[in-house]
Amino acid sequence: MNGITTTNLKSLKKIYSGKVRDLYEIDDKRMLMIATDRLSAFDVILNEPIPAKGKILTSISNFWFDKLSDVVPSHFTGERAEDVVSAEDLPQVEGRAVVVKRLKPVPVEAIVRGYIAGSGWKDYKATGTICGLPLPAGLVEAAKLPQPIFTPSTKAAVGDHDENVSYDELVRQIGAELAAKVRDTAIRLYVAASEYAATRGIIIADTKFEFGLDEDGTLTLMDEALTPDSSRFWPADQYRPGSNPPSYDKQFVRDWLESTGWNKTPPAPTLPQDVADRTAAKYQEALEKLTG
Repeated sequence: MNGITTTNLKSLKKIYSGKVRDLYEIDDKRMLMIATDRLSAFDVILNEPIPAKGKILTSISNFWFDKLSDVVPSHFTGERAEDVVSAEDLPQVEGRAVVVKRLKPVPVEAIVRGYIAGSGWKDYKATGTICGLPLPAGLVEAAKLPQPIFTPSTKAAVGDHDENVSYDELVRQIGAELAAKVRDTAIRLYVAASEYAATRGIIIADTKFEFGLDEDGTLTLMDEALTPDSSRFWPADQYRPGSNPPSYDKQFVRDWLESTGWNKTPPAPTLPQDVADRTAAKYQEALEKLTG
């Protein structure tokens, strides 16, 4: 399959490989972040790439970082990735890399849900709650929630599963002031993005954000923002409460993996080429719809 699943820059030192992104050191204040074409599902990295996925994710994230800059600052430095690597490394960074600030990560995935879907739907059916938050009785799959809810999870190491935590547990882990700031900022970001996406015919069912603190302690949005990897996008014209709408995101891959009977531990099943290509087409469609 066509795509970049790993990077190996000659001009910078690699310091980390995540589920999707590789980080390289520029200096003590800046890093180069490269979005590969790797795809992670159920916290397992698939062997097969999604063609051009990294470039699409970067374009979508860059769009949102700029659009939401009045809500919270982002990790951008304003420099071009092509200007910090050697000529031989350009093919690995063009269109898929950004120069970012080195931040102190806040160890939480800030998940905001506006609709009841996925693991939230399973949780609600079993307990009447999502991550311990009580919800009205009688909600159906894909129903819009009375208001967006914040359901944080731990930030797991690569290969481990993220675990949902209560807000009280988050307060114990990072402190009341920072927990409240993360929660309130994540909800504001979700609301602002959802209102814009609605004008483009897209419902953002849920999403997750990651934050860091800069050297002044300012909360800063980092990693990615509102991409098909970190969000559940639904076409508004196909939305019907009571059923799981088709999505622009990697739910397509998740659904295929679920159909195989895979136990969600490595290794993942081999992704068929047609599933990879159709997923790439969904990502591209999301980019075009959101950004025009």
